Amino acid sequence: MADSTHHTIRRAAARPRGWCCSFAGVPESPEHRRALPAPASAADAVPKPPPPPPPKSPLAPSSHGSPSSKLAGLIDTRRILSPGRVSPIDSEGSPAAAPREQAAPFVAVREDEDEGGDGGEAPALDLRLCLRASDGRCVAMDLDSAVLCGSSAFFAGMVPDASAAGGRRVEVDGVDDLEAFKDAVELMFEPDALRWLARAGVSRATAVLQVCSSIAFDKGVESCLKYIEAVPWSESEEEKLKHVFARCTFGESVSKDVLARLQQQCASGSEDLAVQLVESITSGANNGARKEMQSLVSGLLSRSSVYHKDLSGVNKGGLYRICRSCLSSLVELFMEDSDGGQAMAPSGRRPMVERISQQTENLNWLLDILLNNDMAEEYVELWGTQEELIRMHERASPMFRYELSRVSASVFMALGRGRIQCPSDTRSQLFRGWFRPMLVDFGWLQRCSKGLDVRVLEENLGQALLTLPLHLQQSLFVEWFQCFASRGTGGCPNLSRAFQVWWRRSFVN
Repeated sequence: MADSTHHTIRRAAARPRGWCCSFAGVPESPEHRRALPAPASAADAVPKPPPPPPPKSPLAPSSHGSPSSKLAGLIDTRRILSPGRVSPIDSEGSPAAAPREQAAPFVAVREDEDEGGDGGEAPALDLRLCLRASDGRCVAMDLDSAVLCGSSAFFAGMVPDASAAGGRRVEVDGVDDLEAFKDAVELMFEPDALRWLARAGVSRATAVLQVCSSIAFDKGVESCLKYIEAVPWSESEEEKLKHVFARCTFGESVSKDVLARLQQQCASGSEDLAVQLVESITSGANNGARKEMQSLVSGLLSRSSVYHKDLSGVNKGGLYRICRSCLSSLVELFMEDSDGGQAMAPSGRRPMVERISQQTENLNWLLDILLNNDMAEEYVELWGTQEELIRMHERASPMFRYELSRVSASVFMALGRGRIQCPSDTRSQLFRGWFRPMLVDFGWLQRCSKGLDVRVLEENLGQALLTLPLHLQQSLFVEWFQCFASRGTGGCPNLSRAFQVWWRRSFVN
């Protein structure tokens, strides 16, 4: 063995690795490495253990480093050396033929098999693969060409004929993600690909997946998809994965499980599901849970939400169907109260005021969803035509009826802020029906505000009133003036500013 110039890789685990990698330059060809001197004595002829491997350069890539946060780009095939341009290592070993890599050479030395081994030879490092990034960085890998060509159809057509004298060399230029490409090649020589990917993480595995697809490394694609499907993803990792699926094509048999997590497979979209969620909330009996779920669903259905891209996620017809259901429940509750129903039902039912409050809160919450999605015009008409509720309001107990004015307050404020654009007839009908109940209930709204800002209500109620025809404004302002003169700010909204605007428009030239 002392006279031998044959170099191999040490067996590392259950099977040998047929590759080594560095940022270093290309070592001299095997036939030009200087022969070892003959031993001076028999004692010197005893084989010495191999020297320890040289310390790893801090620039050398690590097979288990931190995952790359950048997806591997497709290989620029225009910059890949064709088989005709793949050249063996110069057998003359002249300085002029030295490779472009300038780092110190890295030599991987293989020892013969141990006594009692399986007798098989470790793979020969008969090919040097050089990966060069667009920024000039380079990785050189000494590989077993049989494993490389057997794993990747892309490299199978690039590797020079084995009959060429000396070593062989293949270069791939213009690599976008150097680490991901190196990892994909390394994965070909891993005995347990899934364990390697588990150490790498989802982000790095996604980058390797794209490279495996681009070099036709089918086994690597299958391993990456199998690992990715079995673990949780963060939102950023999910977006990267969607990006890879948009650029690459995978077989259905290996990608169907990942696609089942990325895409909705059933025909029904989010519209019907959103209506089901809203309906579940409006019919819930737990006040705390209902408020928490209202906040959650409002965020999901908001136009500004990252989870809601367009109007396809909100079923307008379904939401208005729930609104009508809540209104029907309100009518039934007020009819029960007018028929002598008790505020505290002895049968264990919730108090009347609590049940009425739930329905009015439901209606205000539904109005918020419709406003956020520009669908509230019909709501104004729907509320303005509740003649039966308006009639029952006059006979109902003040502790119940002011809940109806809470709904009116929400509609008036939306109109005053300009968030709803509806015809003049619709606005006029709303004020004819609900303006007087608002004046009657304003004192209760001040005492039991439940989050309602009465100053904001006064401002926007006046603004909404000014959008009506002048003759109707006069009728309503006169009614307000009489109420305010007898009750003052404690029991009537202060619309003085809007009243002055109306007076100027009507009587001052």
